[in-house]
Amino acid sequence: MYQISREKMPELLAAVAKEMDLFLPVQNNGITNFGFWTEDADVDLDTLKTVKSPKDAFFPQSEILYSCYQKANKTSIEPAALKDAPFAILGVRPCDVRAFDVLDRVFLSEPADVYYAARREHGIVVSLACHEPEDSCFCKTFGIDAAEPAADVAMWQVADGYAWEAKTEKGQKLTELVKAYLTEQDLTKEVEAEKEAIRTLIDKMPNSNLSLEGWGVGKTKERFDDPKWKELSDACLGCGTCTFSCPTCQCYDIKDFNTGNGVQRYRCWDSCMYSDFTMMAAGNNRTTQLQRFRQRFMHKLVYFPDNNDGMYSCVGCGRCVEKCPQSLNIVKVIKRMGGTK
Repeated sequence: MYQISREKMPELLAAVAKEMDLFLPVQNNGITNFGFWTEDADVDLDTLKTVKSPKDAFFPQSEILYSCYQKANKTSIEPAALKDAPFAILGVRPCDVRAFDVLDRVFLSEPADVYYAARREHGIVVSLACHEPEDSCFCKTFGIDAAEPAADVAMWQVADGYAWEAKTEKGQKLTELVKAYLTEQDLTKEVEAEKEAIRTLIDKMPNSNLSLEGWGVGKTKERFDDPKWKELSDACLGCGTCTFSCPTCQCYDIKDFNTGNGVQRYRCWDSCMYSDFTMMAAGNNRTTQLQRFRQRFMHKLVYFPDNNDGMYSCVGCGRCVEKCPQSLNIVKVIKRMGGTK
């Protein structure tokens, strides 16, 4: 195990960025989100949750798929280049690391999404344990240990900086790249103390022992026609804040854009909460906000587990708990309709 001091962290980040793209939490106008490292970036590893998750690194909010050009009655199609060089994502919290596993179930299932697969192949994930969990966190409900990050490299906050431990071959290669900024030492006691402190805090969070009774595999019939869906959905604005802040939502739309010199086909995030989601010439198969609201939570808590060996499509990050303007978050739905605690 290694230690990196806070004083040397800027040098380590610069060394990584010299060799590859580096994606990490950056504060801009008082708001922290994942962004690319630059020399003048205000790096923020202390904020527990970025507003948006780091899923952009593998599933960008918008991306060009291919471009079409026509010259002399000939049409050419140029697919967008696939990611072909390593890049690092640093400061990923354990819940967001699990979210990558959820996205893998979607985008790496046959036929695999080649754009996503290329990014996953070249991405190096450096996770950071949650030094100070917040009341909105409920990752423990879904079996996630906020004290034990699962990634290529795991980091824990210790007295003078961070403990650094490579977990995979990718992680070992990154560690070799930055070894000049790391000090090898036995931090077992410090890391174990940090883990214990994190777990103690997690156990005190109001939703850590949220019951999933009534949800999961085989609960479609039991949940689908529950009259409480109407009661819960009446106040929903259909704003999509929950889906755009969620680390596991994977809905997208595909559009064509006339550049004046051809056409670019691109995809961008979409939301099942929008009235025009999956709109076709014949209309939309979910015509009310009740139906759209129900779809979102049934997918997270029933449909996805049904099709993915019991894995829920929620990681308990708590972003929707903090951001929904109507407080119609997934915790409220679980408690009101299924859970007993």
